[in-house]
Amino acid sequence: MALLGATGPLLATPSRRRIPALDAELRTIAADPACELASLSVLAIRAGRVSYAGQFGRRFIGHDGLPDKPVSPGTLFRIASISKLMTTLGLLRLYEDGKAALDADVSGYLGFTLRNPHFPDQAITLRHLLTHTSSLRDDAGYSWGAEVALKDVIDAKMFATNAGPGAFFTYCNLGWGVIGTVMERVTGERFDRLMRRLLIEPLGLQAGYLPAELPPAALANLATLYRKRTVDTEVWDPAGPWIAQADDYSVKAPSAIDRYVVGTNATPFSPTGGLRISARDMGVVMRMLMGDGPHLLKPATLDLMFSRQWTYDGRNGDTADGLFHCWGLGNEQFPDEGGTRLVERGGFPAVGHLGDAYGLMSVFVLDRQRKNGMIALVGGTSTDPFAPANKGRYSSLARFQERILTALYEHAVT
Repeated sequence: MALLGATGPLLATPSRRRIPALDAELRTIAADPACELASLSVLAIRAGRVSYAGQFGRRFIGHDGLPDKPVSPGTLFRIASISKLMTTLGLLRLYEDGKAALDADVSGYLGFTLRNPHFPDQAITLRHLLTHTSSLRDDAGYSWGAEVALKDVIDAKMFATNAGPGAFFTYCNLGWGVIGTVMERVTGERFDRLMRRLLIEPLGLQAGYLPAELPPAALANLATLYRKRTVDTEVWDPAGPWIAQADDYSVKAPSAIDRYVVGTNATPFSPTGGLRISARDMGVVMRMLMGDGPHLLKPATLDLMFSRQWTYDGRNGDTADGLFHCWGLGNEQFPDEGGTRLVERGGFPAVGHLGDAYGLMSVFVLDRQRKNGMIALVGGTSTDPFAPANKGRYSSLARFQERILTALYEHAVT
């Protein structure tokens, strides 16, 4: 365990006090044979100040003579869909600059007509995309190579037939590829480098959407994501070895993207899930969202971002087995009710985002009113986190996530 260092403009605070009971509880959760965790990095904020940070496990599991590497406070993880919330922050900076309107037809930004052919008279807007109500679907894919243009691959099979734009919620990764492409079109900048200008550099973060563009020190501290599951056949073996799923650059360096036409297809940079960042620097972002430190966005813009845009009424969306109930602009909302509770005994209404990809399971949640928050990054599991034995007891999270959040809340937030 290492103390949280003073890094970035918003975390220049004294080192946290030790919480031995929390250290021990998180270590026990990470080592639980029912669902062992390859790596774990957490951070808690109480009343706007970092109250705890802890790291457990290995960011790289040694093999073929290569040594183990432990998780450190600065270890970067591919945070999966929490990247969508970060992408939203960049888009809202363009909104404030007058370069992107939330309710305009995105066709005007893209340079080609984006319409659900089953509802051809209804425009698709950035608000629809940010709230997963655009009627786009992921069934035919949502990421393509740098040589592909979105206008050449988006067709009728990528749209819903049951409801038009604004009428029905279905979580959709493709929409964020469209958002990233819009951002490129209105600025003339490549998405990953645009986000560096809009978000990463202003907040002093060590982060990036493309591993090849990370500084050498950050790349060396990037967590490999693991499962005890084969990559192709997807067979779990809890007694077997950890198998790298993503971000293993121990032998081969990450690939660069050299030939790319800006504004044609931002999906190679993964606005939907590709940000690499540490829990420590995610804490910088979280405190900014609470109104502490430099103001990346105007308070009114943040209020708009977290205003309720969609609420499930029993007919107007797909909750993904209870996972989604309420949505803002680029953020999920957890009103501390049945099915949306984040901690065991309640008391933590929150906004934020979850992430799940390549073994990574991540949580970024904050109570803006009380300025409390929690971040948890898990770099892989030994068993299927969605198997019946691993399901949460009072939420749609995995049981180990419930235990981590409850431990953080009870020891480091309340």
